[in-house]
Amino acid sequence: MHRALSSRWLNTALNIAEHPRRVEIPLFLCPSVNVASHRRRLGPVASSPRTRASPWRAQHRYLHIEAEAPSEAPLQPDAIAPEPFSLKGLPKQCRGCGALSQTAFPNQPGYFDVGRKAVRSYLRPENTDRSRHEDKIYEDALKHFDHEELAKKGVDVDALALSMVPSETRQRPPPKVPLCDRCHFLLHNHTGQSIYHPSIESIRDTILESPYKYNHVYHVLDAADFPMSLLPQLSQFLDTMPLRTKNRRSRAGKFYGDQKTELSFVITRCDLLAPTKPQVDSLYPYLQEVLRDALGRTGRNVRLGNLIAVSAKRSWWTKELKEDIWKRAGAGWMVGKANVGKSQLFEAVFPKGRMDLTPSKHQITVDMHAKTSNESTSSTEDSETQPEPVQEIIEAQEAEELDEFSLLPPAPKETNYPEMPLVSDLPGTTASPIRIPFGNGRGELIDLPGLERTGLEQHVKEEHRLSLIMRSRIVPEQMTLTPGRSLLVGGFIRITPREPAPIMLTYSFTPIAPHVTRTDKAIGIQNQTGEVNIENIAVPGTGEKTKLAGSFELKWDVTKQRTGPLTRKDAVGLKVERLPYRVLSTDILIEGVGWVEITAQVRTKDLFKPKPKSDVPSEIPESETPQEEKQLSALERLEALAAVPKKKPPPVSEPIEKDEPNWPVVDVYSPEGKFISCRRPMNGWILNKPKVSAASLKSRPRRSMKGMKKLEKKRRREREAGAGASSAGF
Repeated sequence: MHRALSSRWLNTALNIAEHPRRVEIPLFLCPSVNVASHRRRLGPVASSPRTRASPWRAQHRYLHIEAEAPSEAPLQPDAIAPEPFSLKGLPKQCRGCGALSQTAFPNQPGYFDVGRKAVRSYLRPENTDRSRHEDKIYEDALKHFDHEELAKKGVDVDALALSMVPSETRQRPPPKVPLCDRCHFLLHNHTGQSIYHPSIESIRDTILESPYKYNHVYHVLDAADFPMSLLPQLSQFLDTMPLRTKNRRSRAGKFYGDQKTELSFVITRCDLLAPTKPQVDSLYPYLQEVLRDALGRTGRNVRLGNLIAVSAKRSWWTKELKEDIWKRAGAGWMVGKANVGKSQLFEAVFPKGRMDLTPSKHQITVDMHAKTSNESTSSTEDSETQPEPVQEIIEAQEAEELDEFSLLPPAPKETNYPEMPLVSDLPGTTASPIRIPFGNGRGELIDLPGLERTGLEQHVKEEHRLSLIMRSRIVPEQMTLTPGRSLLVGGFIRITPREPAPIMLTYSFTPIAPHVTRTDKAIGIQNQTGEVNIENIAVPGTGEKTKLAGSFELKWDVTKQRTGPLTRKDAVGLKVERLPYRVLSTDILIEGVGWVEITAQVRTKDLFKPKPKSDVPSEIPESETPQEEKQLSALERLEALAAVPKKKPPPVSEPIEKDEPNWPVVDVYSPEGKFISCRRPMNGWILNKPKVSAASLKSRPRRSMKGMKKLEKKRRREREAGAGASSAGF
């Protein structure tokens, strides 16, 4: 026994019998052997030497073959390796993230582990049917019984045989196309890494590779921090989609290089703004004005009739957008920043189940694959009549042809109900453009990777990063900011009113918890130096990077919306100018998280009170003191006119700017002084405040605990005094 173990150990150490010696080939004669061995160490199967070098190695699809050198001795039956999988059956790209399939780099998108069960069953589907195997056991058991004895006992053998379903009707459906390892872990384990986000220039180059004559770009915006996810210069970057102005002669579209590209703005997740669809529809003029302000100078004369507000979760206006995509045909491109809801909107508005359409004679289409110069129409007819093996070889060769340097991947085969892109909370889930055709060649919808945001999640602890995403509508709590107090959002964003400050009301529409405390305590919590037990979700060291993100004025008047019956026409009907106060408000935006509504009531005379002028007299230099004009005679005036042929126009006096009102100001502090902006108020508290039920109106208000404590203390003293008097009497 000891000798057997020793010999087995020696055989293993010296690679005898189990690992036969291979022929050593010089590297300069066959460099592919070294490449194959290197890739064999990276993946489970050797790689092919036919693959070309590509600048995008992370998204390169490697075709793997067996590259073994001949051995001197034949392999033993026990040492023969199992038959490797045919990796040609892998999809060209992952259906979840769009990355090109590869088996070389496990940490990159598009990697398929052939050891995973879903990949194995897809590459080598099992032909054995488990139910058929069980029926075979049942049939064999029936053969061992005597049919006459069973008939005497009242068992119908023929009925038992007919109850089994024939094997022809029990065909298994084809295996489902698997996801890459990254998408698999994102879907089931919620773990993964973001991709390198593309630039706007690469998005532009991808759209320019469109094979369609008509293109429509849907700029997807997030309602949670609208309009911070806007790309203001998108139409200028793509320079083929001019926005239609208010001029009645302006064109709706224009052809550039035999292509026509139009632009629409789509605001997703509008169910976060209000609880009902009519309330969201009433916000449409407000959304237009906010978008016009965000576009800057270019948005002053733009119509903005191409703005759509939808909710994929509640199916608000998704059916209308789906029909719009169907009528436009051609290519529809989903463009936007990371994690704004493009993939979820893609699934809601994709026109499924419409392959039975007959293509119109007037529909202009473009071939997806270019033809060679010597190719003719007869070649396609001949290919249909070729034998089946030859046709399979041609199809296999066409499947292997993949342009590695193209930004736009090849279009997949059209189906009625295709697999949709993966929807995940991870920013940057989509790694490459995902093309899905529809309508029997009528058009296709393309989901593009998201552009990078400024990266607030990098300053948050990893276990709290998913809490930054607003998944459902927030019903906020009204918090009061008195002078000397500040509002903390998540412990690392601070909002402090500037003194002298009125009493302010704040409403936090964010998924992270707000907290009101004294300003000195808030500074310590934000800088991670305080000892107060308030959670700060920022990573250690973020307090040192805290800077002033901006000072924002409460300059929008919401008196009419906030006053109630005093200004309603069906009630008192007072005009705002007659009221002795004003209600001012603004919305502080936190990128990718939400917004905080701040409201303050200010006395009118304090708001429009003139600002105090400085008492220090301005010193005017002697050179700037006005001098007395010298009196000229008539002859001198004529000579002066002759010397100056053209009289200069009188200087235009600049209009005197009126002093701005004394707006209340809040200072916002955030990591690196970023991720913060403001917009005109939406009055979200009026739309989302807690419902007041009839039961709550009938119930009595809560009694003051302060009075009860005093009363209880008084009664206790009386009892003690009575007990002392009774004991003294005895």
